[in-house]
Amino acid sequence: MAEKRTLLITAGPTREALDPVRFITNRSSGKMGYALAAAAVEKGFSVILVSGPVDSSVIPPEGLAEFVPVICAAEMAEVVKTRFPAMDAAILCAAVADYRPKVVAQNKIKKKEGELILELERTEDILFSLGQMKTGQQKLIGFAAETENLAENALCKLKKKNLDWIAANQVGLPGQGFQSDRNEITLYGVNGEVIPLPLTEKKLLAKQMLDAIFQ
Repeated sequence: MAEKRTLLITAGPTREALDPVRFITNRSSGKMGYALAAAAVEKGFSVILVSGPVDSSVIPPEGLAEFVPVICAAEMAEVVKTRFPAMDAAILCAAVADYRPKVVAQNKIKKKEGELILELERTEDILFSLGQMKTGQQKLIGFAAETENLAENALCKLKKKNLDWIAANQVGLPGQGFQSDRNEITLYGVNGEVIPLPLTEKKLLAKQMLDAIFQ
């Protein structure tokens, strides 16, 4: 019996702490990443799902090889880089914070007169890091959530980060994308492929995406 192909998937947002009660995050619900994980299990992959904090209604699918919950970008980077070398492929669907507070207050920041200025620093670009680690036998797939110049930004990211595929989607449109059950994406491949996947339920979209990438 042939061994199952291994697939690493990231999902959800990250939270970057300001103090013990506040954090910076984004609108990602994790639904697309979890749909991809469920579709991949159904397709016969051995799936590791690494997830940032999601709502309790978003439940890890049955049949995962491993489920790893994380909070911040640094935790996600550590987990993903540790597991990626043993994977056949990785789909990085998580909306990882690009910046985090440079200093995390040990106590709750109290309200004062005047403005509060936060100094932020870059987080690790996990997708770029995996692109540098990737071997010729591995596939690396990323996501590009854009508000403008969708194709241009996606193709730039595909090349810069040494990806095999990138799934580009327009954010900010009503009824799709972040926090919605529906989405539409365009897949761009390193060999010039352009595959539009029209607006549909994320569960179906995940199956269509995997079918296109892993033919």
